[in-house]
Amino acid sequence: MREEIRKKLEQKQNFNWTVHNELETRDFGLELSSYLKPGDVLALEGDLGTGKTTLTKYIAEGLGIHENISSPTFNIVKEHRSGRIPLFHFDAYRLGSGDELLDIGAEDYFYGDGICIVEWSDIVEDVLPEESLLIRIRYGENEGERIYQCIF
Repeated sequence: MREEIRKKLEQKQNFNWTVHNELETRDFGLELSSYLKPGDVLALEGDLGTGKTTLTKYIAEGLGIHENISSPTFNIVKEHRSGRIPLFHFDAYRLGSGDELLDIGAEDYFYGDGICIVEWSDIVEDVLPEESLLIRIRYGENEGERIYQCIF
């Protein structure tokens, strides 16, 4: 399965991917981490409970980050610098606009030396870099199933 994910990512085209359980989410996150590079901004959209933080946890694992990854809801951003590339994990859930994200210095992160992952990105999409990668996460038909709409 990871080889199939790798091929999709290398094509640099939009695609949909369905995961059926957390193990497949891990595989997707690990492969995605090898595709991401410093300066990338990954925007995650999805309803509460669709697995935005879980996917972020596995991307972090693929970057060599082994500290606890949790949603930065009350902090807005958490910095994880223990991996091969720094990860800056944003949660825009409590923000009212993109301007509030800029007020905390988000542009410095976006154009810095790490990878930014922004949960609830639809709230702040007006200030995200134009070249941001987007994954819309939707519930699938079956228990534990998620559909990733990847817009790259």
